[in-house]
Amino acid sequence: MSEPAAGTALAAEPRQRLHPLTPLLKGARALVVIIAALSWQTLGQVGLGWFAAMVVVLLIGQVILAVVSWYYTGYQVVGRELRVHEGLLWRRTRAIPLERLQAVEVVRPLLAQLTGLAELRLEVVGGSKPEAPLAYLTVAGARSLRERLLVLAGRVAAEDPDAAQAAPPAPPARHVHAVDNKDLLISQLLTPQAFFMPFGVAFIAIQFGYEGSLSFIGIASTVTAMAGVLLQPLRRVLGDWNFRLARENGALRLRGGLLETRSQTVPLDRVQAIGATWPLLWRPKGWLRLRLDVAGYAAAGADDGKRSDRLLPVGDEPAARKILAEVLPEVALDGLPLTRPPRRARWLHPMEWPMLGAALTDQVFAARAGRVTRQLVLVPYARIQSVRVVQGPLQRRLRLATVHADTAGGLSATAGDRDVNEAWMLAAELAERSRAARARA
Repeated sequence: MSEPAAGTALAAEPRQRLHPLTPLLKGARALVVIIAALSWQTLGQVGLGWFAAMVVVLLIGQVILAVVSWYYTGYQVVGRELRVHEGLLWRRTRAIPLERLQAVEVVRPLLAQLTGLAELRLEVVGGSKPEAPLAYLTVAGARSLRERLLVLAGRVAAEDPDAAQAAPPAPPARHVHAVDNKDLLISQLLTPQAFFMPFGVAFIAIQFGYEGSLSFIGIASTVTAMAGVLLQPLRRVLGDWNFRLARENGALRLRGGLLETRSQTVPLDRVQAIGATWPLLWRPKGWLRLRLDVAGYAAAGADDGKRSDRLLPVGDEPAARKILAEVLPEVALDGLPLTRPPRRARWLHPMEWPMLGAALTDQVFAARAGRVTRQLVLVPYARIQSVRVVQGPLQRRLRLATVHADTAGGLSATAGDRDVNEAWMLAAELAERSRAARARA
């Protein structure tokens, strides 16, 4: 980004560097990547001594690059912008307008906890990933910078000593729900990856038995493959450990994490939709999970641990109703007047048809789908950004159409395979209710 004109008056602070331990932490984090890149096959080919030497050489090179990167990386606040400078050969400056700032999170991975450091992650409107993560700062420095950025962004009021003395103290956060760690563990054991793992282990054991040989490379490769299968359930356990939900004024506070602790504040006025999911293996216990779709947070990707979308990692119906009442009052999961598509939609979805449904309530548009994994999406009318009617070739043949209610986030409510006349009437009604709700807001 180009520098401002010389005559422009900007309140700028001196450029600040990250903590001096940053290169060592990034080098330690790269150690796992280096070992994985070399693979067990390389270990079997070159032997332990040469393998260790290769790891050390690559690690030293990574640390040297991290030191150079740290030396040329800095940040500063210029007016209402946060600027992050980086690069040796190709200098780059990222300017983040603070009026687009939605949240600033202080995250502490395991290595950062051991060294007393923290990482600052910035979420902006429309970002596909956190903007300019500052890793690493001292915990006090990260929290101080977070408060400064939120003040400049207008998300919290600037400090006024006189007003602070006159105003009553803010009420403490009200506890809403805490997830039992035992339920969290059981829920992740009741996933397809963990459920079918014993069968996979038995199959591999039989294969080894028939071959009559157990090589180190074969065992190591098998263990690595099984670890990859169990990675997602394990990450959910680590990310949602000690999950706590509280309400503070007009925002929800979500805390959790074992190896990486996260504390997030989600303003209720940025919630675009609520999604409820009933996995097949959870239904005998009556469990479900709730997720938030929030404007301004990075879109979901492969690393779902970076996304603050879990409203209830696992819980029963009473817990879900209590939490939903905090976000969408007067909306009940078990009281929605859902209606099915016409029976001719069975030609397109013979197994899923009984679970398809849509409903219009006074507050939200609800859509349900899924036979194996049941899903329900609730979208407040004021959050609907666009309404689409889609009709494929087979749907035209059967006089059916699908209605999509899109939001500013990534979650949309879809009323699938409705009668074509009903679909157009539903789309018109959604557009009208959306305009009326935004006018009242």
